[in-house]
Amino acid sequence: MKINPNEVEIGVAADLLVNRYNISSHLLGQLFGVDSRNQANSIRKDLGHSTLSRMELAKLLIFRKGSALFSGSSEEVKKLRRYLLSQLDANDLRILFEKHASEDNSINSPSYMITPLVNKKWHPNGRWSSDFVKMLEFPDILAGVKQTKNLPTITDVESLSPIPKLVQFQQNLKDKMLQVLNNEGDRTRCIVTLPTGGGKTRVAVESFIDWMQPRFSEGKYLVWIAQSEELCEQVISCVQQMWGSREFVSPLRIYRFYGGRDIPHDELHGGVVVSSIQQLYSRIKSDDEALDKILINTGAMIIDEAHRAVSAMYDSLLNKAILLKGIELFPICGLSATPGRTGINKQDEITKLVNRFQAYLVEPDLGEEYKNDPLRYFRENGYLAYAKHITYRSGKEYTLTDQEISQISVDFDEQLGPLFLKRLAKDNERNLLIIKKLLSIPKGKPTLVYACTVEQAHFLSVILTSEGRPAGAISSDTPLTIRRGLIQDFKKGKIDFLCNYGVLTTGFDAPKTEYVVICRPMTSVILYEQIIGRGVRGPKFGGTNECCVIDFYDNIHRLGPSLAYARFSDYWISEENQ
Repeated sequence: MKINPNEVEIGVAADLLVNRYNISSHLLGQLFGVDSRNQANSIRKDLGHSTLSRMELAKLLIFRKGSALFSGSSEEVKKLRRYLLSQLDANDLRILFEKHASEDNSINSPSYMITPLVNKKWHPNGRWSSDFVKMLEFPDILAGVKQTKNLPTITDVESLSPIPKLVQFQQNLKDKMLQVLNNEGDRTRCIVTLPTGGGKTRVAVESFIDWMQPRFSEGKYLVWIAQSEELCEQVISCVQQMWGSREFVSPLRIYRFYGGRDIPHDELHGGVVVSSIQQLYSRIKSDDEALDKILINTGAMIIDEAHRAVSAMYDSLLNKAILLKGIELFPICGLSATPGRTGINKQDEITKLVNRFQAYLVEPDLGEEYKNDPLRYFRENGYLAYAKHITYRSGKEYTLTDQEISQISVDFDEQLGPLFLKRLAKDNERNLLIIKKLLSIPKGKPTLVYACTVEQAHFLSVILTSEGRPAGAISSDTPLTIRRGLIQDFKKGKIDFLCNYGVLTTGFDAPKTEYVVICRPMTSVILYEQIIGRGVRGPKFGGTNECCVIDFYDNIHRLGPSLAYARFSDYWISEENQ
């Protein structure tokens, strides 16, 4: 399905705006964003170009807004719709008014007809939006694309299509997990470790779905706990793929129980509950009846990034479950990245975790070579790519303000807050360095770009496209229809760069990614692991033999936690400073 105007349609629309309707540079600038326009002109000057002409600005605006050019209720968009309607002759305006806004047939003055039309709610590809663009002779795509923006709290998954089989070591892990699940009492606890990119989420989902399948119809729940909303969505995507690939008769119900969502008590009929520990802890304190029903009927629980499970929040969760169900709980499985020699999850952390849960340690049975150096073994056998790491030093220095320090998350990931990330995103010199580095990546190399803000993701994509390098931008705010379309374009090689903010893997699997460029200072090991996992998959997992991860490094004073890439040195075959 088409989601955005093509190059010809962008040209037609820009010509209408500039030449037929004579839209002012001032209004174009307001729609594009004054700061963004000034930044774009500054960067173009540094790249040897002139400042944006009115036609160039119009084209970039249409590319940036896409099919949503006229959509929304902001003052700038209303001003655009008002101006364009004012350019119609009286008869055409009356036709629109009588069809879409007339409540008083005595109104004859065109000036009174415009305001009701401007304020009429814009439904993408609806009757009003379609008639608006048709009357003004814009391409039909600018009426918008029908879309579902909000993810449902409850999703029922039907059978879909097959997915690739597990490779042998993954199948062996699955067999071990099923053995543990079929035990009794405390013997049904395990910790599963695999290197980043080794498919531990896929193995866990397949194992537990197969084991839970006959229990779902009895009203039982698989509770999956992830550390952020992004990671929750990744799990849901994997569960949907897994269940859809099976020939199960009944659909599977998935519940989104995070981000403040509530599950209606009468909608609880068994299935997979995906939640964050923060929400579970909050609902325990508020005596949520829905959570009580879920815990009483839980058949199994998976804790992603299980090395975090030694916190007081998890103590509260397990104590609550024991109170409701008794001392013999359901099976519990913790997932954790394989420990490296110097980086994340050192072996003593895994040992503490195993002891904490009195759990079995489930890991690949691949001999001494794997035990001595899991990452090297996975690279040499094609499961992981040979990953090169580049630290691109910006030469910029920043000192966190007290307010910016107060925004650093301390619950789990110690992530930098929005104030500082916005400051980085608006730094023109830094953006120029990013653009130059991205333009130096060879054409045809699929590149994921992780931006500091939504606005920066869109800005980078616009500038890259204006420089002849096709790019797209997505965020958690991007409607699902458009997001999926851009991801498909990226997979098919129609765009070189996919710039994103707040979207790691939601409905997204592009193992052929060759470059991962991280413009955002990352202190969260959990999120960083997910990000590089997009690039480090090897040929046997449909990925590449080599990949390159680029981190932009800034000297940030008063930061506190170390940057995440410093803890992943085991994953790189080479490291370079630029």
